Amino acid sequence: MFTLGVVGPGQILLIVLVIVLLFFGGKKIPELMRGLGQGVKEFKDASKGDEKQAEVKENSADSNIEQK
Repeated sequence: MFTLGVVGPGQILLIVLVIVLLFFGGKKIPELMRGLGQGVKEFKDASKGDEKQAEVKENSADSNIEQK
């Protein structure tokens, strides 16, 4: 990662958070975080669904091979 002179990574994160707070305001941030959390949850659910579909396809392919 990079640093800006004597400013460390923790300080950069703090500066970014202050800028976000000033830009969006205190009332809007919880709504943004709630939306971000819902998006992450939907992504996890979708990836779990993909894993289950792949497992079902693999099992059906195995059973087709065994039947032949």
